[in-house]
Amino acid sequence: MMNSMNSSSYGHNVSTVVRDSYSTAVAKNVIVMSLGFIINYINGSLVHTFRKHQIFYMNPRYILFIHLVVNDMIQLTTTINLFVLSYIFYKINASLCCMIITFAVFTTINSPLNLAVMAVECYIAICLPLRHAELCTVKKTYILIGWIWATSAVTTLPDVFLILATKPMQFFFSTIFCERDNLFRHPLSIKKRNVSYIIYLVGVWLFLFYTYFQIFFAAKAAKSAKGDAKKARNTILLHGFQLLLCILTYIFHVVLQGLLYLFPKSPLNVSFACYIIIQILPRLVSPIVYGLRDKTFRQHLKKHLLWTSIKP
Repeated sequence: MMNSMNSSSYGHNVSTVVRDSYSTAVAKNVIVMSLGFIINYINGSLVHTFRKHQIFYMNPRYILFIHLVVNDMIQLTTTINLFVLSYIFYKINASLCCMIITFAVFTTINSPLNLAVMAVECYIAICLPLRHAELCTVKKTYILIGWIWATSAVTTLPDVFLILATKPMQFFFSTIFCERDNLFRHPLSIKKRNVSYIIYLVGVWLFLFYTYFQIFFAAKAAKSAKGDAKKARNTILLHGFQLLLCILTYIFHVVLQGLLYLFPKSPLNVSFACYIIIQILPRLVSPIVYGLRDKTFRQHLKKHLLWTSIKP
């Protein structure tokens, strides 16, 4: 029997279980897995295209983009597996849950940080074109990617260490409903999460606004580069839209509680809608920003999507 998600777990009360009907549960899982398959297929094609052409993996912009794509694939696969498991088993082993949640949190934090770095690279290309080759090298790009993962580790791993230090050994052999607030329930974890999310929100948005307005002013000052600057501004705006979707994760509880207040009779449908908007939709935007809008990438991508080979 396929079990539903526990809607009350988001409100830190796991004693009440609300279940979807069998047909509703099947429909939701089919929707989620279908979207996941489509997005991962497109993203997989982007990764395949990237690996086949040297022009991409020698360009910092494409390296950052493909890192975002791979990160989104991991995040999407992890959260979909967690979604499906919540229906099949409802509760899973706490150790397995800890591993899944850690991967999900890592990749979720990586996304807005990666978008901020991509916005800065776009700013340098338009506003500091003579220094772009000096500042944006392949080596520095990989170092920045390492710093992105290090920042996520600093944010996430203390929660894991806190569980190891405070929970009895029996906890790791028990079964729980696998949700972050059921796992990282220590008050220090909650306070650290709130503080770090505020820092990320403020920092990333400052980066985005600064780069956007600098590119906007550069477009007015240099009419010869108006086309490139306009394209860069549109890219930054798409980054902003994607970032807005990503950072909804940081205020997920506020959004969810507000929607539950408006629709108190549909907690499971509200939770499902939030999952689609917050976890899946941002992963659909990533291929559009660079993969489909970028002329060079689009030309090569079409050949791989249409199963045609590139003749030497």
